[in-house]
Amino acid sequence: MGTFFYVVLAFLVGVLVGWFIWGRLRGELDSLRGDLDRTRSERDKLRADSDRLSGELNACGKTRSDLERQLREAQASSGAGGAKASSQPPAALMSTPAVGKSAPATAKPAAAKAAPAKAAPKPAAAKSATASAPAAKAPAKTSAAPKAAPAAKETAPAAAKPASGKPDNLRRLIGIGPVNEKLLKAQGVTTFAQIAAWTSADIKRIEDVMNFDGRIARERWIEQAKLLAAGNEAEFAKQFPTAGTASNT
Repeated sequence: MGTFFYVVLAFLVGVLVGWFIWGRLRGELDSLRGDLDRTRSERDKLRADSDRLSGELNACGKTRSDLERQLREAQASSGAGGAKASSQPPAALMSTPAVGKSAPATAKPAAAKAAPAKAAPKPAAAKSATASAPAAKAPAKTSAAPKAAPAAKETAPAAAKPASGKPDNLRRLIGIGPVNEKLLKAQGVTTFAQIAAWTSADIKRIEDVMNFDGRIARERWIEQAKLLAAGNEAEFAKQFPTAGTASNT
């Protein structure tokens, strides 16, 4: 009887201990299952965020490619427009000195277009026809006039100012087209000698009238005018080979 009682008591104690252990383990298992479900939900959320970010990245890449394509097209169109504009200058700028009625007969554009190696100096009598106009028409200051005299003596000793009152073809100078020629004539500038004798005050006055800003110095108008006023066609063609061409202005 005593043995049976101990056996029953041991069974009950074992059941209680097993139930207690099972309860603890079941609680931990439920906790682990909850953590697993929470982890899965976070994983699904991260996947959704990853898909959303991938879509936004693809959209950004597409937008970037579109912008790059538009930029290339804009650059291509602007480059084509600039090339077309440069290859087809206005007719007013393409006019050659041969069409000027006031140009002397000897001031042909062929002398300016010729290569420096083929340019030959003209006789002194021919150079005098393209020299500066009489001093009575030159509004430049007399103090600057002697500057062109030494060059004239070196290149053409027999050259002198012609008696003819015809103006020079100012469009032979690089930077002077039909419009600038009209503006210069309106200021009384009609000969190379006048431009060659310009002072700083004259340059400032002309640039103010023609709305220039240092262009006369950049394009070396005075140096060109000195060579042409002295009749030094060979040196002029050598230093300014583009004079008299379509890119003159």
